[in-house]
Amino acid sequence: MDETRVLEQTRHWLEKAVIGLNLCPFAKAVYVKNQVRLVVSKARHADDLLEELDRELDLLVATPASEIDTTLLIHPTLFEDFLDFNDFLEVAEDVIDEHELEGVIQLASFHPRFQFDGTEPDDISNYTNRAPFAILHLLRENSVERAVEAFPEAEAIFEANIATLEKLGLAGWKKLGL
Repeated sequence: MDETRVLEQTRHWLEKAVIGLNLCPFAKAVYVKNQVRLVVSKARHADDLLEELDRELDLLVATPASEIDTTLLIHPTLFEDFLDFNDFLEVAEDVIDEHELEGVIQLASFHPRFQFDGTEPDDISNYTNRAPFAILHLLRENSVERAVEAFPEAEAIFEANIATLEKLGLAGWKKLGL
């Protein structure tokens, strides 16, 4: 799959699901200001992806938030299996620690087959973290803190997302073209 198509599908997911369904009430502000960096990884191995993660962390920290507030490192082919991706996240967290960015950069993740522990694969709650591709989402902690301060009851977002998806249902999700 070429880079243009990966970016188009990722933007579609961001616009229709993340922003359109308000799954992340903080996403729209940075997206419309063009402060979301979308990077399609060409890594053929996990080690290559870790090197790309190194570079993206360095770039994010060195760039003002007004230019790049958050980065989505997208890998369209490396992690078809969610459990392999989930295992990789532990290593990615270690990279953040190695860069001494704990408390500075937060890692979130998305995957086409994302599954919360204790749920069935087709449970609609899993779709809160499903994306067209495996994605490492690098967020600035201070941006997250500001957004949470501005959003009363931020801890209720997860429950609201599940309620939104339960109301939408799998058929509604599919109608979004995701």
